Amino acid sequence: MTICFEGCDHKYEIEAVMKLFLPVEHFKFLFDENFSEDISDDHTIISDKEGILSVKTVLNGDTRVRENTDNVPQSEREQTLCRMLYLNLTELTGITPKWGCLTGIKPVKKVNALLEKGLSPEEAFNELNQKYFISEEKFRLAHMVSRTQKELLSENKPNSYSLYIAIPFCPTRCAYCSFVSHSIKSPGAAKLIPEYTDKLCRELELTAKAAKDLGFSLDTIYIGGGTPTAIPAENLEKIMKKIAECFDISAAREYTVEAGRADTITEEKLRVIKSMGATRISVNPQTMVDSVLRAVGRQHTAAQVEECFNLARRLGFDNINMDTIAGLPTDTAEGFAYTIDKLISLDPEAITVHTLTVKRSADLFARSDEVKKNISPDETDKMVSYAQKRLTESGYSPYYLYRQKNTVGNLENVGYSKKGFESLYNIYIMDETQNILAAGASGSSKLIDPITGEIRRIVNYKYPYEYISRFDMMIDKKLSGLYSGK
Repeated sequence: MTICFEGCDHKYEIEAVMKLFLPVEHFKFLFDENFSEDISDDHTIISDKEGILSVKTVLNGDTRVRENTDNVPQSEREQTLCRMLYLNLTELTGITPKWGCLTGIKPVKKVNALLEKGLSPEEAFNELNQKYFISEEKFRLAHMVSRTQKELLSENKPNSYSLYIAIPFCPTRCAYCSFVSHSIKSPGAAKLIPEYTDKLCRELELTAKAAKDLGFSLDTIYIGGGTPTAIPAENLEKIMKKIAECFDISAAREYTVEAGRADTITEEKLRVIKSMGATRISVNPQTMVDSVLRAVGRQHTAAQVEECFNLARRLGFDNINMDTIAGLPTDTAEGFAYTIDKLISLDPEAITVHTLTVKRSADLFARSDEVKKNISPDETDKMVSYAQKRLTESGYSPYYLYRQKNTVGNLENVGYSKKGFESLYNIYIMDETQNILAAGASGSSKLIDPITGEIRRIVNYKYPYEYISRFDMMIDKKLSGLYSGK
């Protein structure tokens, strides 16, 4: 697909709208060049010339053209072009995304902003529907999340912060994964773990000192990855001991460890997590259908997931989240319904329903023809709708929601929980109203200005080997960034 721009350059938003309908398509971009009006392949021409907005879209031999000759203000021209493109693609593909042409990853923030202006829920829906074509179904979902979050967000204190620790190692790389993560089966990656652990512990010491100097108070802790339980128990224990040594974990309202994949969870590791003060874990099956697990490169069974969950219960974990992914290759609506029903029967405190996102860095993106063949947006929509219905009927409420580009069916990721078991970390990181101090490779610290709400980001080096080899330089940059606003 070729996308041509005349008199404008709105590549970011226009590409985002295109991906709502063609999520794994490869795009070529032309800007004010002498491109031919009779380009032979599928193409779109976005034009803003002489006061006229126009969008011409050719797809599979069919054409749609829209023009707008109104005196559209400059600040609204990009969004107007996006709406015109959206309508073209809806007609050409027969697809009507339920989030409309809303491409932002945090729709709940838009709902909150309108409600805070004094609009009623009905007025807020009408505004979002007119501007983005958002469906009533998705507005209701975002509004439910907004209501759940309202009280919890009000408890956030100006100087509070969440501590995030990245452990970017996994047993193997899943086909859909786009995270920075190294397989510990690789000899090179396995050799990095001891030194990575040492450097991470040093960064935790320095981060704790900075937090104290800045007058910050710890609120939540989240150890993510990768798969933190992929590393040996002694390394995990060393990291968690350092956290307990440097930070007042008794002040934390929540302490989560992503236990993740069943093929990494052992009794020894769970005992370490429990003894070091964690209060919440995730045991993430993604699916409870063995054939789908194999299709995405997971080397464990659904039975192992259940065994790990029951083991965690026996060891006293009373706040467990379980992740699923709707739209995985070879999965069906019936298979996903089985997964949701099975997880509900296990009775975890929270269940997160992600929708498959095919990102460029994931193995699935390189297999785009296979993805198009084996992944159905309609089936995925049925999966997500079934999950929402069954979970809300079973006492789980949606408490956080976010979206990503290249998501099948332009759908969403939603965390559901029983009342009182909402993950504070997940809520605050999506709302972007709490400071985040991050340690480890690819960790992104965020400092929120208490008056303006402006966010300053300080990003660590992305890959473990870079994090290790350039550690001193990275730390100098991080500390300079943290103290610069003092």
